[in-house]
Amino acid sequence: MPNNSSDNFHLLVEGVKRYISLNKDYARLELVEKLTILLSTFLLITTLIILGTGALFYALFALAYALEPIVGGLSISFLLICVISLLLTFILYLNRTKLIVDPIARFLSKLFLEKEK
Repeated sequence: MPNNSSDNFHLLVEGVKRYISLNKDYARLELVEKLTILLSTFLLITTLIILGTGALFYALFALAYALEPIVGGLSISFLLICVISLLLTFILYLNRTKLIVDPIARFLSKLFLEKEK
């Protein structure tokens, strides 16, 4: 009878070791999955920001040339666009929590803290 109990204990220890090993592998896979989603989202947003900035740059130049006859000079139209851009930047800065920080926090908490269904 002691031999049977010893075998059961040995099987239990092996089962626990296997369980820990599988949990460690699962945690690694889950981490890789979440990091892949995080990095691909970061890359996509960075690409969109770069392309959007280039498009905005050319659109503002076109607007400056379109405003030239209306405001009476190219330098005044560039100054007007500069003031509008600074105003929009200031408004974005004032609303940075609602427009930038909160969405990023929601995305990261959803990605890392919510359990998959």
